Amino acid sequence: MSDLDRELSRQGWSRRDLAKFIAGAGMLVTLPAGNRVFAQGAKSANLAMIGEPQSLDPMASTADLVSTIMMHVYESLYTFDKDLNAQPMLAVAMPKVSADGKLYEIEIRKGVKLHNGRELDVEDVIASLKRWIEMTPRGKSVGASVDKMEAKGTHGLIIALKNPVPALLTHMALPSGYAAIMAKESIANPLVSFIGTGPYKFVERKPDQYVILTKFDDYAARSEPANGYAGKREAKIAELRFIPVPNANTRVEGIVAGQYQFADQLPVESYKRIAATSSVKPVLVMPYGFPYFVLNTKQGPFADKKIRQAYQLALNDTEMMMAAFGDDKFFKATAAHFPKGSPFHSEAGGAVYNKGDAAAAKKLLAEAKYDGSPIRILNSKQYEFHNRMALVMAENLKEAGFKVQLDVVDWATLVQRRADPAVYDVYVTHSTFLPEPMLSPPQLGDGAPGWWDTPTKKAALAAFNAESDPVKRGALWGKVQEIIYDEVPYIRVGDFAALCATSAKMTGFVPMPSPAFWNVDLA
Repeated sequence: MSDLDRELSRQGWSRRDLAKFIAGAGMLVTLPAGNRVFAQGAKSANLAMIGEPQSLDPMASTADLVSTIMMHVYESLYTFDKDLNAQPMLAVAMPKVSADGKLYEIEIRKGVKLHNGRELDVEDVIASLKRWIEMTPRGKSVGASVDKMEAKGTHGLIIALKNPVPALLTHMALPSGYAAIMAKESIANPLVSFIGTGPYKFVERKPDQYVILTKFDDYAARSEPANGYAGKREAKIAELRFIPVPNANTRVEGIVAGQYQFADQLPVESYKRIAATSSVKPVLVMPYGFPYFVLNTKQGPFADKKIRQAYQLALNDTEMMMAAFGDDKFFKATAAHFPKGSPFHSEAGGAVYNKGDAAAAKKLLAEAKYDGSPIRILNSKQYEFHNRMALVMAENLKEAGFKVQLDVVDWATLVQRRADPAVYDVYVTHSTFLPEPMLSPPQLGDGAPGWWDTPTKKAALAAFNAESDPVKRGALWGKVQEIIYDEVPYIRVGDFAALCATSAKMTGFVPMPSPAFWNVDLA
């Protein structure tokens, strides 16, 4: 008996039943991961994801996969536009904020239906936000500053803060352990029903096989044009099937063969093959993340700011990114920590970025009386692009007169060792791109590995975090970025892209860090 016959038998079908079904419906049948027989029509999509979601509770996990699936089911008060500015979603508009930044008045949209048919009201919002504050890391950090939340009528929300939290809306909008608004009667730990307001509603999950969402016919869309995650959302595809496919090469083969209409997180080496396949479109998400090097400012050679500055001057960031990603379509060497369009875009301090100037670095080393102590570079081959960058970094440093020691360990060991200032001078890591400076990298906070702690840092960040006005915050971020380039607590090497692919029949897909399938259609 063939695999197909066994699977059909398990589901109570014969080949004749299948043939009749196909003939009657005029459909293509595919067998995605998990071996369920899916009837693939023009209004359903198989979406190959990187694995099995840890949970379907968007507050129980910060994993990107969880939020990617469940942001179709749950919405938040605010979300991000294409330039990563916070915009209203379930809120009517941006909040009214008091002059001291401690009081937020938010009006919630009327006529928004939950998936159980009831209208959303402020009690659902308050119950959801309280759960978010209790359960999630970012919610807890915001909750420490919340004095009270209370209703104003049926659709008004008052949030009183003990101290200003300028990034409040960003925290609410971020789709990672996010402030999902759900029906108050569905709230439980763990969640057993998933009742939100999104354009899709939850239907079924079979672990290691699929998560199925279907169009919510009573969805209340916003009227503004679609813009990133903001604006109008429309479920044009009747059914979304999120299928765990942990092997990256299997995702590549599946999208090329037409088994999937979308495949996430593909190896950059597959770009040429995908681009050469007429039935598939490669999609690059830029920026998706950034590699960065954290310097040990507590002890060792890099406790001296001038030696850190020499290190910065010695680095050729373009060479390192090329070694890491192989083609400049997959990266951008840029001094700006945030892209154009972001309120935090700035070139401040960038004159010393990407210099690769061995002579200037040697001069600074001589002035600092560098004693020849080896620069211990802690990195891991588990992220191959980390190791490739470390090798180029080592050559840059040797040309400038540094002695270098490469310490290659597994990732778990690196995470352990980076907490000990006695065993390294710089370590290699990366982060996914986040739209708010205080969310990443952690070196902007206190006590993170690297131990950057100076009066200039404290003063600049205090001014930045005390300002609520987005435009003024953008200008204040430029001053923080300038201090980063002067004091060199870390090196942000550049931006890198993520590769995914869609069927050539898929239209309306917009590259964003978390793929969204509202406003997307299949020809």
